Amino acid sequence: MSNKRKLLIIDDEPEIAIFLCDVALELGYDAVATHRPYTFEQFYSDELGIVILDLVMPGRDGIELLRIMAQHKSRAAIILISGYDTGVLHSAQKLASEHGLHVAGTLSKPIRYTDLEELLGTINFPEKNNDQNKIKTHALPKEQELHQAISNNELEVFFQPQVRFSDKTLNGVEALIRWHHPALGFLGANDIIPLAEQSGFMDMLFVEVVEQSFNQVAQWQEGGLTTCVAINMAPCNFKDLDLPEWISSKIKKFGLSSEQISLEVTETTLMQELIKSLDIMTRLRMKQIKLSIDDFGTGYSSLLQLHRIPFSEMKIDKSFVMRATSDKEALAIVKMTIMLGHELGMEVVAEGIEDQKTWNLLSELGCDIAQGYFIARPMPGTQLLEWHDKFI
Repeated sequence: MSNKRKLLIIDDEPEIAIFLCDVALELGYDAVATHRPYTFEQFYSDELGIVILDLVMPGRDGIELLRIMAQHKSRAAIILISGYDTGVLHSAQKLASEHGLHVAGTLSKPIRYTDLEELLGTINFPEKNNDQNKIKTHALPKEQELHQAISNNELEVFFQPQVRFSDKTLNGVEALIRWHHPALGFLGANDIIPLAEQSGFMDMLFVEVVEQSFNQVAQWQEGGLTTCVAINMAPCNFKDLDLPEWISSKIKKFGLSSEQISLEVTETTLMQELIKSLDIMTRLRMKQIKLSIDDFGTGYSSLLQLHRIPFSEMKIDKSFVMRATSDKEALAIVKMTIMLGHELGMEVVAEGIEDQKTWNLLSELGCDIAQGYFIARPMPGTQLLEWHDKFI
């Protein structure tokens, strides 16, 4: 039995299907191609590692075939191709993701050998095991465990640096919650936040993050490094109209200034408690506490929120930043967001800077602040001074 990865190509243009098949065979895949989309079921199997799928085909288009793959709960890596504009590819990619399918990438026609070779080389396959059809479920902590962890100060705030493009100086850090669970290991915000929200512990968690973050900034200050910290807000945080006064009291307690604090808010958060959030955020800005609109461009009413709320900072969602060097639509969104932010008197932060090429591009576009793995991963507060001395 062959150990080669099985690869299926579906394209209604026979010459393209043959070309793609030849390339795949040369690269060592067990490849087969068809230019008849209505024969898809004859070629499909759960053993397929990769499916290269043309979107626009007569009689039966690629969207219909994606639907079939979703029904089969396919685990194949999918490469979407089309001769139409890239907007169609992006929409199909989003649809596939919503179906639970894995899209490894997209290619626009005409397709070059090197483009396909490069994309195939980026695909990571899961390790084979004796029961490949079983998908391991991600174990989650229990509500009482989280309550105990918060009460016993078992959670730890990590900090991801943000630096200025202009001179690479440290602009601030973003506070990110972490949990060293005794049985489940290292858990991040994606595990902790949903559990805290559904269990009603977000207020407790927010207090813990603020206390740890402000205390750490004060310690850095004593060590000779004065910087800012950004803290993410949840919808429930906007139910208490005394929040501005509470934040101010914590700033005073730790000997900080209001300008050292930034509160990050998503548009979804704002919409859930609109009237109270408008009240609270206006008073926060009156106290000189900075406000940042997070994940900009992913909400439903971005421009309306910018008009309503006195934001001081805008964070471009990393989904656009990470694709900006290879995707002209993502690049256009990044360009316009930077321009809009500057026109409104805000500083612009680019999240998801993961390589030199993306850094150079965002720097050329005039973005103010960079955040991402290229600069640094989130780290414990005790490591920041050492990182700062090496990086700056």
